[in-house]
Amino acid sequence: MSDPREKLGRLSPEEQRALLAQRLLARAAQPKTFVPSFSQQRLWFLDQLGLSSAVYHVPLALRLTGPLATDALERALNEIVRRHAVLRTHFGEQERQLRQVVVPKLQLEIEQIDLTALPPDIRAKRLRVLSTEKARCPFDLAKGPLLRAVLFRLAPSEHVLLLTMHHIVSDGWSIGILIQELAALYAAFRSGQPSPLPELPIQYADFATWQQQWLSGKVLEEQLSYWQKQLAGAPALLELPTDRPRPPVQSYRGETFQFETSASLLAGLQQLARQSGATLFMVLLAAFKVLLSRYSRQEDIVVGTPIANRNRSEIEPLIGFFVNTLVLRTDLGGEPSFRELLGRVREVTLEAFDHQDLPFEKLVEHLQPERLLSHNPLFQVMFTLQNAPTAIPEMGNLAIEYAALETGVARADLTLAMGETAAGLSAGFEYSTDLFAPETIARMAGHLLTLLEAVVADPDQPITSLPLLSGTERAQLLALAAPRQHFEPGLCVHQRFEQQVERTPEAVALVWGEEKLSYRELNHRANQLAHHLQALGVGAEVLVGICLERSPELIVSLLAVLKAGGAYVPLDPAYPGERLAFMIQDAGLAVLISNSALVGKLNLEVPRLVQLDTDDKAIEAASTANPVSSVGTQNLAYVIYTSGSTGKPKGVLVEHGQIARLFTATAPWFHFGPEDVWTLFHSFAFDFSVWEIWGALAHGGRLVIVPYATSRSPEDFYALLVREAVTVLNQTPSAFRQLIEAERHLGVDPSLALRLVIFGGEALDLVSLRPWFECHDEVQPQLVNMYGITETTVHVTYRPIGRSDAEQPTGSVIGEAIPDLELHLLDPGGEPVAVGVPGELYVGGAGVARGYLNRPELNRERFLKNRFRPDSRLYRTGDLARRRAGGDLEYLGRIDQQVKIRGFRIELGEIEAALASHPDLRAALVLAREDVPGDRRLVAYAVPEPGATPVESSLRRHLQQRLPEYMVPSAFVLLEGLPLTANGKLDRAALPAPGICPDQRSEAVEPRTPLETVIAEIWCELLQREAVGVHDDFFALGGHSLLATQVITQMREVLEVEVPLLYLFETPTVAALTGRLTADPEHRHRLEKRAQLLLELAELPEAQVQALIDKRANA
Repeated sequence: MSDPREKLGRLSPEEQRALLAQRLLARAAQPKTFVPSFSQQRLWFLDQLGLSSAVYHVPLALRLTGPLATDALERALNEIVRRHAVLRTHFGEQERQLRQVVVPKLQLEIEQIDLTALPPDIRAKRLRVLSTEKARCPFDLAKGPLLRAVLFRLAPSEHVLLLTMHHIVSDGWSIGILIQELAALYAAFRSGQPSPLPELPIQYADFATWQQQWLSGKVLEEQLSYWQKQLAGAPALLELPTDRPRPPVQSYRGETFQFETSASLLAGLQQLARQSGATLFMVLLAAFKVLLSRYSRQEDIVVGTPIANRNRSEIEPLIGFFVNTLVLRTDLGGEPSFRELLGRVREVTLEAFDHQDLPFEKLVEHLQPERLLSHNPLFQVMFTLQNAPTAIPEMGNLAIEYAALETGVARADLTLAMGETAAGLSAGFEYSTDLFAPETIARMAGHLLTLLEAVVADPDQPITSLPLLSGTERAQLLALAAPRQHFEPGLCVHQRFEQQVERTPEAVALVWGEEKLSYRELNHRANQLAHHLQALGVGAEVLVGICLERSPELIVSLLAVLKAGGAYVPLDPAYPGERLAFMIQDAGLAVLISNSALVGKLNLEVPRLVQLDTDDKAIEAASTANPVSSVGTQNLAYVIYTSGSTGKPKGVLVEHGQIARLFTATAPWFHFGPEDVWTLFHSFAFDFSVWEIWGALAHGGRLVIVPYATSRSPEDFYALLVREAVTVLNQTPSAFRQLIEAERHLGVDPSLALRLVIFGGEALDLVSLRPWFECHDEVQPQLVNMYGITETTVHVTYRPIGRSDAEQPTGSVIGEAIPDLELHLLDPGGEPVAVGVPGELYVGGAGVARGYLNRPELNRERFLKNRFRPDSRLYRTGDLARRRAGGDLEYLGRIDQQVKIRGFRIELGEIEAALASHPDLRAALVLAREDVPGDRRLVAYAVPEPGATPVESSLRRHLQQRLPEYMVPSAFVLLEGLPLTANGKLDRAALPAPGICPDQRSEAVEPRTPLETVIAEIWCELLQREAVGVHDDFFALGGHSLLATQVITQMREVLEVEVPLLYLFETPTVAALTGRLTADPEHRHRLEKRAQLLLELAELPEAQVQALIDKRANA
């Protein structure tokens, strides 16, 4: 081989110089690679994830009026591309590391579209559609170019120039630079002059290299220390009320709603800022946070705000992705005045700006929030303020102005962008159309303006008192809440029953298995017992306990107590003796109806005991005529005990008139009559039974008493419905779901006679009704959802449910108020909340109970004077609801710890008090969890005393002796201590689901197949771990977005399989990911075969492996 130096020596000096120039030109033509910035790494990752689409496009539309020289325009654009290397950049991986790839030359061509032939109105519409399409057209980050230009010709002297850049090479500041340089260069080139712009001293790649080097060691440590402390325990999600359920994966579809303020309001806000030593940005941010807090009912509010991040003069003239996002967290708790809140916002903002150098991407990587594709990490709402509009320079002989551009994207759930103008503040809400309807955002804008006016008028009032509603809106809401009708109570329900006896004495009133009682027989037996009770002193306002199993005797006893003039107190024999004893004592019962078996079993003690089996002779000797009593609609009818937060149940006092008007007010909806057959499905200690019993007997219908065992067997109960031709069925949603499953198992019986299915007792998930509508008509039977509570006499609202309701998830819609009730949704300050905003539900009108028995303090807390209607009361339910735009109410859940399980209202505090009384426990907490959709259950968390080792059976038995079965948790979890937030509050979100408690977790499961082994080894290498269990979560092990992309790259190289990055987020364990990859049998065989081969090769000596490779290459 000849020596290159010898060859070079044979060339002349001129030939040597020519060769050198040729080599230098060839080298210059080669692309150069650089490290990316942290922000670019995030956008590359999002692009790989397949979620970014047009969200990270930066479009600019300019209307150009005047004679346009397109050649000069194209030359100007290409000069900008030459000047800014970032516009000649694309991205790729080298040695598994992302790199910026800068090409030395890139020629940009302007796409020209001529619309001049179209009529003006069609032209404008076509321009709007095409500009949106072109702005949204995807970029290929691996190929480039990442800038494109489209010129729309509207007329000979009118054009629209659309420039679209990818955010990975630009930002908002860059748009200003692009416009300035384009104007200067176009003007120069059109007049034949050279570029007037000086060369740039550095390029974006230099900044990226510097950033990677500078942001490390002590600098990184100091920045991270502040942000970790500032965001510790921050809420993962701002729970704004949405019009539609949040989808599992964001689509980033969005729209913008524009509005503005007056100049006088802007002046007032600026003056408030000066007086408070703050900025306009801080005042507007504080007000926005008040709005968000009032909408979400949260006090810990986290908002993101972009900053230019150009705090060094060298980078100010560069196009590039410099913008950073600051996370601004503010505590709105403690009822501060607005001025006090402004002080908090000011402090947080100044501290954040002092620590602005940490890229948002780096913050997410270190904090490692839970990775969910449904929403952004750390914050979901953004705020921006542009202090002065960007001035558009002259462009030679062309007039330039911004052209409207609809991108149809939203990068966050909600972004408020505001800017100062001569006329006031311009503002726009960019919002996710997956979540919000346009009218909701329009209302929100109105509420913000009302709030800002109130802030200027009185910044020293508490933020909870600042109005959101205009006077007109408030008046409309109060009118909506008011009762629509008044009904005279008329007769008591037992008197209506007596009328029915006169009409149809031989009609069947009760069915109990094979036994049937006519209205006459039931009336005679009830009358005999009523006379007996009157002889014992029972009359108006006298409470009589009833402790009986389901049977005709139970109905006879209820009727008898009412006929005697008394009020009945249900005592379910299934309750523990301790609870029954408390209820007897608390109610001061003088008389109790039961039988000898139950009295002996439960040790029931009262002054006068009526045992139906042993006192039968005395009772049968009494008259069968209707007794006379002084009872009226203003007297008590029953006292039903509900769960109490103090650990003791509380009795609710309900009057005759409240029951009677319930059936009168709902009659136009239901038309109950003698042809109806009802079931007594529920315990008579649950107020749904009031509706079941008197709905039948006060209207001449037939009541089928459901044996307890049948009520717990959906198949047997379905058979009963068919056999007895039941027409009116009342169910809790959870019980009805089981009935649907039973019908699917048994098959639909064509003789099912249901006319109405009425839901109550707990929240109804409408989607759960889909299987029902697949088999049944939506009118026959008619499904109806009725919200209600014991304190407001069974039912409060009415909402028919149709097939369309079940087709799409729309929350638990409870409809409209019963006409003689008023329903207010109020904020914590007692003011009406806006349409769509959650508020506490207050119920007024004729259904409100008298109050709680022997609980004067609780009565003062819950049964309140009605500030909107003098001389009436409101019951404070403790339930959250909101009014939809169409008028329907939607139930959202409990404000406090009280929950409903299987229709029973439960105070978790009562269970906690009972559990904490166990001698081996130091602390206890109970939650209602729904870890599996549709399976809502109670879970108890217990902290043992030092040295104690209580077992679940002991804890369960302890509660069974003190609480009804429905209040005993289905699972118990032992903890060393209850988790707390940084503020010292209980961290409920940190409580583990049953079976995955840290001290109960099983050992890591090793890979079980060759494919699992190969994937686990890739994870181990990248996570720098010795071992990975197949059920370990990648992100919980320290994985982050960049490592995720490297996992995918490794799998592509090692397994020769294309794996979407999205798979790793959706299935972040080795086992789940393997299952996803092998779902296709053909795919599975190839992957498993390759994985097996890789493992076998790994065991061979290196020389043998190389020999095999050489042999394959030669072949």
